[in-house]
Amino acid sequence: MLFSILSTAVTLASIPAALADIVITIDPSSKWGTWEGWGTSLAWWAKAFGDRDDLASAFFSTQWQMFQGNDLPGLGFNIARYNAGASSHKSHNGMAVSPNIKPSRQIEGFWQDGASPDPSSSSWDWSVDTKQRMMLHKAKKRGAYIFELFSNSPMWWMCGNHNPSGNGLEDNLPSKNYKQHAIYMATVDQHARQNWGIEFQSVEPFNEPSSSWGADGTQEGCHFEVGAMDQVTALLKAELSKRGSRSFIAASDETSYDAAISTWGKMQSATKAAINRINVHGYQGGGGRRDTLYSLAKQYNKALWNSEYGDEEGTGRRMAMNLLMDFFSLHPTAWSYWQAVDGGGWGLIAGDNDAKSLTNVNTKYFVLAQFSRHIRPGMTMLGSNNPNTVAAWNPKNRVLAIVAGNWGPAQVHEFDLSKFKQNWKDGDLVKTWTTVVDGSKKYQREKNFFIQGTRFRSWLEKDSVQTFEIRGVTLSK
Repeated sequence: MLFSILSTAVTLASIPAALADIVITIDPSSKWGTWEGWGTSLAWWAKAFGDRDDLASAFFSTQWQMFQGNDLPGLGFNIARYNAGASSHKSHNGMAVSPNIKPSRQIEGFWQDGASPDPSSSSWDWSVDTKQRMMLHKAKKRGAYIFELFSNSPMWWMCGNHNPSGNGLEDNLPSKNYKQHAIYMATVDQHARQNWGIEFQSVEPFNEPSSSWGADGTQEGCHFEVGAMDQVTALLKAELSKRGSRSFIAASDETSYDAAISTWGKMQSATKAAINRINVHGYQGGGGRRDTLYSLAKQYNKALWNSEYGDEEGTGRRMAMNLLMDFFSLHPTAWSYWQAVDGGGWGLIAGDNDAKSLTNVNTKYFVLAQFSRHIRPGMTMLGSNNPNTVAAWNPKNRVLAIVAGNWGPAQVHEFDLSKFKQNWKDGDLVKTWTTVVDGSKKYQREKNFFIQGTRFRSWLEKDSVQTFEIRGVTLSK
């Protein structure tokens, strides 16, 4: 085995530079901000599996975790997004239920009726949503430290049709209840801080607000026109301030990059000033003007997250392609997956949140590990000349991490580090991990590449992701 590794290394090292299929130059002068982290939204999967320590460790730690016979590399998520629910299963008359919504997607909210805004009154029930809160605490115990409170819909009784699944392209929150929604979000934020030991960094009062959420839909959702967003944002800012919250407002979690650009352009100046971070979802896939949204965030001095991404392709190929496009053009400082456990290829781990059954680990789990285990909070994001490559530098231990995807035929990639100050030696091994989306390699450790001068080469298989770590790297010469 050792002979095979060394032979491969020698073979790759002896390939003339002209024969490299792709030469990728990492540019330390091209900095795209400090990485904040990786995360996931807890609803709906945490409602079903919030008591599972193995899932908590797999998602929120970097420790290896045994799961159904698989030794999983912990993904190291440090961000947990908590959903303030909109439904109620108690005997309050009048809540309309979509005929197509699964029970697992009905998240029970705390303000059960509108009789009193006093959170200690009988109108509020802080005992509901037990398992999602359990996972929130398990995440914190394992090292998560950035928490976001978000809303898919206002509480059912606030909605115009009493249906938390929405009312198409019509606003489903009457103006008389704008303040009620703001009170609800601010009160949950305060209660979590005072009673759960959880301080939310941000509060997001909308979720894909420009989308059409129908009363016959499959999940909680609510349409908001931009004028309504302006008013709710102002009211929420006031309610958070009234309660002494340090949480800031993030918005508006539009489903696509282009919708986020459109919404931001229509918002009032006061609304833009009240929002500290632009959240966007990645469901536009390979389309949309990521670069324009980044420019807007930079122009207004706002942080920028891809706060929700998901797709039904269990291999992880599409996810990796879109994630790399985000890094190349959107330049977010955090990235969050939607449902860590779900069926139909959507989950990192395949499962049925209603039957509360878990089946297999999708290859996309191991694809994401290539990124999340090596691009860690506090690292400086760097640019390159290749849209399928991302690099990040750790200022504490001077480790440079590079993640590269290859979606064509197997190729030799050569990485040019000549713009860095050289603190490594010729012949130093480059630590390497590989995942192939067909599942033939799942975060497999390699040892067959080393540096010669200021360059190293790697053989990337078709439809694969490779991660490299180079030690002793200093940014400036």
